Amino acid sequence: MDWDATSAFTPVGLALRGQPVHTIVRTLGDAAYMLLKDWPSDDGEEYVTAVKACVDAISGKIAPEQFRVAFLRAADEAGITALTVVQQPVPVRRPVASARS
Repeated sequence: MDWDATSAFTPVGLALRGQPVHTIVRTLGDAAYMLLKDWPSDDGEEYVTAVKACVDAISGKIAPEQFRVAFLRAADEAGITALTVVQQPVPVRRPVASARS
């Protein structure tokens, strides 16, 4: 079981209604916690599909990105705003050559 799998899992930012802080889901463990502890409704069809997909991803039966698709559908079903978190590469700074006369 790979609770902290991050490979091929694009982070998702979630804005849950009534909560002032946004949550960023980076790993399967984060997603499992959100689904089981913080999800606003646990009776939707997409929610049940996402929980099953999370278990399958943690068990290695499906890729984390396949789970992510189910997770996003469940968020949509629950009225949760989901944003893709884009991580920018850190620019490489080159030393500035000093001008000498």
